[in-house]
Amino acid sequence: MAFPNVACAGGVFPEMTGKMAVMIKKVGVIGSGQMGNGIAHVAALGGLEVVLNDVSADRLKSAMATINGNLSRQVSKKVITEDARKAALDRITSSDTMDGLADCDLVIESAVEKEEIKRKIFHDLCAVLKPEAIIASNTSSISITRLAASTDRPEKFIGIHFMNPVPLMELVELIRGIATDDATFDASKDFVTRLGKQIAVSEDFPAFIVNRILLPMINEAIYTLYEGVGNVEAIDMAMKLGAHHPMGPLELADFIGLDTCLSIMQVLHEGLADSKYRPCPLLVKYVEAGWLGRKTQRGFYDYRGEKPVPTR
Repeated sequence: MAFPNVACAGGVFPEMTGKMAVMIKKVGVIGSGQMGNGIAHVAALGGLEVVLNDVSADRLKSAMATINGNLSRQVSKKVITEDARKAALDRITSSDTMDGLADCDLVIESAVEKEEIKRKIFHDLCAVLKPEAIIASNTSSISITRLAASTDRPEKFIGIHFMNPVPLMELVELIRGIATDDATFDASKDFVTRLGKQIAVSEDFPAFIVNRILLPMINEAIYTLYEGVGNVEAIDMAMKLGAHHPMGPLELADFIGLDTCLSIMQVLHEGLADSKYRPCPLLVKYVEAGWLGRKTQRGFYDYRGEKPVPTR
């Protein structure tokens, strides 16, 4: 699948919606992991100044190397030019303190999928961020309304949920909280369009659209393994060859991260109070063991050798 060529320059100019239009020229991204560095990558290619924030200087250094590597891969595939790669890298700066985000027009939080951590981030961010700036969360499941209520600007808070891997996947979910105003929504739409992405607007219900459908399927695949209906290889082969899925559900769970899968299922189970969303006990056990998938080298597959080997 080709990466979209979205190199351009300038700012984002939403239409007037009764309030003053929001002009997005500088974007902050909190969290330099796989999602965060991907968001920084596409925003910089979209011609925006980017500040990538993380508490760890080592993680920031690793993230910049990853971005450079991914941009270089796009150059080798002739998706972007070498000049575009250099220009994108020049637009990205890094900061290990919140102060580096103070003059951003939009800040996107892309931290771990734990509500208490996100709330702490927003508390610290609001203390330094200019009052007219928009705050967004890349949460894959948590209530936007509830997160917005923990900030000093719920009307300027929105969910902007990118898919993984960000440079490759075409879709972004936009989720309004109950207080999100029209100017914030319009500015966010224009920002996402600027990055060459397609928008799906979701209501603020647990897990939104994609994960409301995808994660119960993955959870059911884990139940299928747990109950002995098939082994890891059989389940993944069945869905790849029988349903033409590009990845099997257990392989996909490892790619997403089993801790993230569990967090989303817990949000669904608690938020909708339906037993069909109960996380599979085997998923819980793997997370308790620290076998979280690719990022820890073990999940439903063991990635420590030359070729992934099923762990069950």
